[in-house]
Amino acid sequence: MKLKIFPFKKVKSTNSTAIRLINQNIKFGLVTSERQYKGRGQGTNRWISNYGNIFLSIFFPIKKNLSIKNITKINLNVVKKVIKQHINERINIKLPNDILINQSKICGILQEIIFKNNIKYIIIGIGINLNHSPIIPNYCTSYLNKYSKKNIKKFELIKELKINFEKKIENFI
Repeated sequence: MKLKIFPFKKVKSTNSTAIRLINQNIKFGLVTSERQYKGRGQGTNRWISNYGNIFLSIFFPIKKNLSIKNITKINLNVVKKVIKQHINERINIKLPNDILINQSKICGILQEIIFKNNIKYIIIGIGINLNHSPIIPNYCTSYLNKYSKKNIKKFELIKELKINFEKKIENFI
């Protein structure tokens, strides 16, 4: 299944934009934005959206009996695999939704389930600190290009994520 890319300059959050597109009866897509002014993290946390980093949400319908726990494992491993192609550092998954390099967070994933016309949709929000890391008191963060020998291009990484998720979508439908 091919994901259509919906690029934006600035959005409230890519997950909120994905929900809006689903409500417009678009079933599959990938939302990207250069900026988010209300990026969301887990619970009530917000995602600090520094310019130059990656903010995207992938959305598509899924089987009604799929559990979020199983989906989370697959999504974390897809993102980890893509990142691993660019660096030689050890990458760790910190449940429920973080990817770390050297104990510093470089990626967070926010998953949401919504129903539209009795169809269950997953929205996978992915934030990757590519060029900058936010300063958060008492919390280690870093950015991906710090660990790469070659400067990773934003749209190259988004394209790789898109291709890898397109391969996995059939497992969800």
